[in-house]
Amino acid sequence: MENTIDSRLNVIKGRLPIVTGGLVLASVLMLLALARLQQLSPAVRQEFELRSQNNTRSVLRLPAERGVIYDRDRVPLAFNELQYEIGVSPNLVSEPERIAQELGLILNQDEFDIYSRITQDLVWVQIDRGIPADAGQQILDLDEISITINPLSSRAYPQLSLAGPIIGFTNQSNDNNTVGVMGIEDSYNEILAGRPLDQEVSTIPFDIPVTAESTNQRGRDIILTIDRDIQYYMEQELALGVERYQADGGVIIVMNPRNGEILAMAQYPTFDPNNFGEIALTDPDLLTNQNISYVIEPGSVMKVITVAIGLETGAITPEWTYNDTGLLDIGGIQVVNWDRNAYGPMNARQLLINSLNIGATEVALTVADQYGTETYYRILQDFGFGSPTSIDLQGEEAGILNVYGDSNWSEADFASSAYGQAIGVTPLQMITAVAGIANDGLIYQPHLMRAIVDGDELREARPQVNRVISSDVANIVTEMMIGVVEEGATQALVPGYTVAGKTGTAQIATPLGYELGVEGQTRTSFVGFFPADAPEVVVYIMLDRPRTNRFGSQTAAPLFSTVAQRLALLLGIPTDDIRLSLQAQANATSN
Repeated sequence: MENTIDSRLNVIKGRLPIVTGGLVLASVLMLLALARLQQLSPAVRQEFELRSQNNTRSVLRLPAERGVIYDRDRVPLAFNELQYEIGVSPNLVSEPERIAQELGLILNQDEFDIYSRITQDLVWVQIDRGIPADAGQQILDLDEISITINPLSSRAYPQLSLAGPIIGFTNQSNDNNTVGVMGIEDSYNEILAGRPLDQEVSTIPFDIPVTAESTNQRGRDIILTIDRDIQYYMEQELALGVERYQADGGVIIVMNPRNGEILAMAQYPTFDPNNFGEIALTDPDLLTNQNISYVIEPGSVMKVITVAIGLETGAITPEWTYNDTGLLDIGGIQVVNWDRNAYGPMNARQLLINSLNIGATEVALTVADQYGTETYYRILQDFGFGSPTSIDLQGEEAGILNVYGDSNWSEADFASSAYGQAIGVTPLQMITAVAGIANDGLIYQPHLMRAIVDGDELREARPQVNRVISSDVANIVTEMMIGVVEEGATQALVPGYTVAGKTGTAQIATPLGYELGVEGQTRTSFVGFFPADAPEVVVYIMLDRPRTNRFGSQTAAPLFSTVAQRLALLLGIPTDDIRLSLQAQANATSN
């Protein structure tokens, strides 16, 4: 027995140096491996570090606070409203009956429904989203560990439907960012949205969180050219006008011709951006801005542009005359006047006052004969027809203008376009063109952004400006448009002010063609500016299918008079006699 033990001990003693040597060798190899690991390439070390961080940290995206949209006087039209998302972790609920009762009372929900949801075998359930701040505070005061309250930033529109199509609305994108969908919210989304930040959040308990820098994170505010009070009254008067004349709808635009600022842009029907989701389901066609997307035949308001082109080219003069026979055959169609009468010898001023289709066609033909059809269309395009105005809104239509040389151009379309048929324009294109006449031949790019608030600095808009006609021609056409109001469309007169304007009555095609006598088959309009010798505003009004009367002189013109009187009060425009008296006193003092 002892010999056996001794032999085993001898074996162990014999192997011990081998085992010891193996352990030493393994240790040396491990030390060499560690040393080699320290000498790894930066890319490999970076990969190991990244894996370590991925295991212990996650990234939380912090959305930026969206900028505020103001009117020109800093009245908020869109801002952010604090709301909350409420959730419950069922595995942490100790008294489900009490929790369900308290949440049901605060949220005005069925407590039995809440009870069934918080007793499920789930990690977390959402109870409600978008609840107001006061209800969120009440839930915070419960101090219940099983309830989670996440703050949300919701977009609010305090003026409700006022200027809804201008402002637009926002929606949540797939990555939970707020994105503008239409209007100013869409056009200036990047400026309003600001810069979202990514914050590292540790998954290690009690680890100190890393705070992200918030410098320049918030979106910038935008000040619009819109005047809230003017916008309100234009919407009110438009709604009353639509009702009074039994129209399907309509638009009103108020513009400052001296700089292209839009003071108001109303449409009826309109919508409330706070409820855009419901509207998108029930009447999605309502979510448009008709002033920039509604392409219509303008009717006789186009005649002032035709006369301006004739005067600018020199094809006609104020003394130019033609013989109105009441019928003109051209391009396979017969052009007749609105009342189908013949007027005999007429000049340019008289054709505008009497709104004669044959006279407008004669002007266009005279331009084409003397200077080429291309010249006529070139100046039409200079006025902005056939292309977007480049207003700062998404979804603007270019209109329809078939120019000479196009495959679908015809001589009949050429004649009809002279008096406002066979050409498609948006309300914004029409008022912008007439604003060029009001502004001595200069057209400013229409715009809605007045300034961007960049910290303590205001970045003001710088619209483009182009000359389309000479100031002399603009003044001549203005005098003719004064005659239109004073001798023709007298219902557009504004007491105390000289108004320059033009009516429009555009026939709407039926299956049988254009039939003026069909009730509710016209679009009536009026465009005018005042004071005529020093215009402060241009106003365009269009009523869609009025049924009480089918002519612009009996619908849009009287509505203009009402609107203009309101504008004179809101803008503090002195009457002509007061203004001219003050100018005379100032000149006398200067002399």
